[in-house]
Amino acid sequence: MSRGWLTIAGALLFLTCSAAAQAPSPEAMSAARKLVATMKTTEQYRALLPQLLLKLRPVLAQDRPEIERDFDAMTAASSDIYAPFVDQMIEQIATVYAGTFNVDELRQIEAFYAQPAGRKLLEKSDALAQASAQITQDVSRKAADELKQRLTEALRQKGHKL
Repeated sequence: MSRGWLTIAGALLFLTCSAAAQAPSPEAMSAARKLVATMKTTEQYRALLPQLLLKLRPVLAQDRPEIERDFDAMTAASSDIYAPFVDQMIEQIATVYAGTFNVDELRQIEAFYAQPAGRKLLEKSDALAQASAQITQDVSRKAADELKQRLTEALRQKGHKL
């Protein structure tokens, strides 16, 4: 998954702390859980888990084949390992949504994501986030170069030696 999704997930989890101050209604939580399911958040999170295992493997195995074999065997049935974390994440994200939107808004958002355009947006969101990030970097770099040049000229006109 993209860094964009990780950033969004992190922001949502951060917002959970502020959302916890005012507990959402059971109806809002139900609508939020349905939205999170429609957005396929669980599937997106589960797709991140193999990447997590790939990062943990060399740290734990330390280039020792016997540990690598045991690690691979233990993580083959990874769904049992991750289930509590997936459930916790879904509940926390639903709480954030339920604390941010009212029940009617949650239903409207869920209805959008249930439609073809909403599903397509979900499918393309990683690619869109990556393209947007690249555009932002490119434009920011060009803007910084241009601003540097203009400011340098302006400061030189004021007699500064740069």
